[in-house]
Amino acid sequence: MKVIKIGGGCLKDGQAANTIIELIATRGKGDIFVLSAFYGVTDILVSGIEKALESETQIPLVLNSLRTLHNHIIKVLIQNDTLKKQLSRHLSDVYKRLERYYYGINFTREATPRMQDMIATFGERISAVILSKALVAKGLDSSFVLPEDLGIISDGKFMDASALMGKTRKNLAAWMDLHMGPEKILFVPGFYGVSENGDITTFGRGGSDYSAAVVAAAVSASVLEIWKDTQGFMTADPDNIPHCKLIPELTYEEAAELAYTGAGILHPRTVEPVKKAGIPIAIKNTYNPDAPGSLITRNAVTPPTIVKSVSYTIDVAVLKIHASGVGARYGILSQLTERLAAAGINIKSVVTSQTCISLLLSRKDVEKGYQSIQDIKPSPFRKSDVITDVALVSIVGEGLHSNQGIAAKCFTAVSNANVNIEMISFGTSTAALYFLVQERSLDRTLQALHAIFFDG
Repeated sequence: MKVIKIGGGCLKDGQAANTIIELIATRGKGDIFVLSAFYGVTDILVSGIEKALESETQIPLVLNSLRTLHNHIIKVLIQNDTLKKQLSRHLSDVYKRLERYYYGINFTREATPRMQDMIATFGERISAVILSKALVAKGLDSSFVLPEDLGIISDGKFMDASALMGKTRKNLAAWMDLHMGPEKILFVPGFYGVSENGDITTFGRGGSDYSAAVVAAAVSASVLEIWKDTQGFMTADPDNIPHCKLIPELTYEEAAELAYTGAGILHPRTVEPVKKAGIPIAIKNTYNPDAPGSLITRNAVTPPTIVKSVSYTIDVAVLKIHASGVGARYGILSQLTERLAAAGINIKSVVTSQTCISLLLSRKDVEKGYQSIQDIKPSPFRKSDVITDVALVSIVGEGLHSNQGIAAKCFTAVSNANVNIEMISFGTSTAALYFLVQERSLDRTLQALHAIFFDG
């Protein structure tokens, strides 16, 4: 049995969804498909929360946008009038429930994390029922099951939950024994699970990849396939390096590092459940399904150059905290991290010296982070400042730390491109070397690194 994740990028409109339906009809019998929402739907749902808070007159407009988008897709996928009417009745109930949530937010003037998580899951719920009915219209044995009914149990943390694998595995095994067969095509909405208290909790934005990995590990799938509209992992971002190449094999660690630094192939947490279970991840292109793609395993082949990809993210900024002896004084770092955590801010990385602590944050969080630490009394630092015009660059390859000369080769190439390195992190991962450069120097940096490692 395979578990296959289909992302919103493959569900952009009715025609794209029809391509997916044809693939599933010919290749998907006996498999489980974990779905994202149709493209743009989650954005409509989340923005609808703010609109509901602003004015109740906005709520019908939000619901109409969702109906219109989904109706266009249904018109392409399903011609059977009876099935269309069944689907229309089901979705009418779904929209009514969503409408009540929006009006509840407007009435209470509050969007709690519980309510935000509940609303954000409606896109996946709708895509699952539509694709399931589209396959029934083709005469196939297809159905959908919600995560709360399947028994995907979470730790209960709103907006950033994790699955409790022991309980989830037991629940899914029992459900599969009763309901799954060799001809059945099963759809599961991704992105969320249910706590032991019955609360809907999401796995974070983009968390459908993680959902699929949880399901794959829970049912001991032969493989987790991620269906994308791209070839797979590449030696660089094609937008920066058009002549970059496909990476045929990666280790779990390499894939996780590339996901962290912005390669939008996988959600960074996808690797966790399947790595423990030893289940491979295959990245497949829906427009060329027989192409090799990228395969992620425990023992992927390592090339002679060691390095497999050059990656980057510009969603990074530095919060610098200056004080004498900060590297040796007890408690400063914990004060800072506790304050940032209380403000709901994630710390990407920490680099310290005797006079400065540098915290890497998401660019959208850095100003809020700066303000949050100003209230610490008595202040444990002399001054603080923010740097936003930077990019985090990485070279990724298993064994970087144990092979002499790779770091020197990297930094020599960057220096020869007249780029100054702002900060370095090396040794914390067996598969990646990270450093910061000015954002204006990013293109030169990527071109120099790709040339030295891949164009020779």
